[in-house]
Amino acid sequence: MTTHIPFAYDVGPLQITGFGIAMLLGFVIAQMASSEELSRRGWDAEIMGDMTVAAVIGGLLGAKIYYAILIGDPGAVFSRAGFVFWGGLMGGMVACAGVIYYKKQTFANISDAVAPGLAAAYAVGRTGCFAVGDDYGTPWNGFLAVAFPDGAPPSTVANLTQQFGLSGLGDLPGSQVLSVHPTQLYETAMGMAMFAILWRLRDHKHAQGWLFGVYCVLQGSERFIIEFFRAKDDRIFGALTVAQVIALGFITLGLVWMQMRAQTSPTRPGIMAPGAAATPRG
Repeated sequence: MTTHIPFAYDVGPLQITGFGIAMLLGFVIAQMASSEELSRRGWDAEIMGDMTVAAVIGGLLGAKIYYAILIGDPGAVFSRAGFVFWGGLMGGMVACAGVIYYKKQTFANISDAVAPGLAAAYAVGRTGCFAVGDDYGTPWNGFLAVAFPDGAPPSTVANLTQQFGLSGLGDLPGSQVLSVHPTQLYETAMGMAMFAILWRLRDHKHAQGWLFGVYCVLQGSERFIIEFFRAKDDRIFGALTVAQVIALGFITLGLVWMQMRAQTSPTRPGIMAPGAAATPRG
């Protein structure tokens, strides 16, 4: 078992946290990877600057609004806690879709090139959750188990039972810190695997948008699996959480989108810009 120490330092009136650093790096990496892929395909990558700004604003707002709805407290929008992944992803997608429409680009083309960058950003972002001790899993004593005595919140018996609705811990003192699944690290590893798959498939011969469908399937599958290990209090669909139900929706959407974009046609072109030749993959 490992004992976690939060990554947080005060610099004058500011507090620098691992979560903030990871979020910043996630957006930067997503922009770099997406711009590189758009350029490699022969398209103008200038739009990525505006999309990154939109993703930051839409993602943060979406994450907070989703959290406020989930806990039934509108005031939670203004709290520091509660940045929920699905809300952030959907908010970012809506904001970016607005930029794409405004710039007179096509969602299929841009989303196809952005897909690998989204997976990379997810992998990096989840390291921030581990850095501050947030979003950990259920009690576990395996060799990778981590105790979060200063987590957000600490992984005490009281928090696990009262905040996350876990049972079977009634005989333990409420102040006892338990080791748990470090689900943030699992998500980082799975995010890296998603990036590797999407990066490998980025020269596909299907129509624009097909790769984004693959991303939806992979991201939905990852989230569906990881929720079984998470300390959660929203298992309102039998053994399934709200996030798992949304994940199933994303998997279905991804499969349908992949089928719709499986073949190129005059109205569904391939990924390369007209007249552009594919450059060697890095």
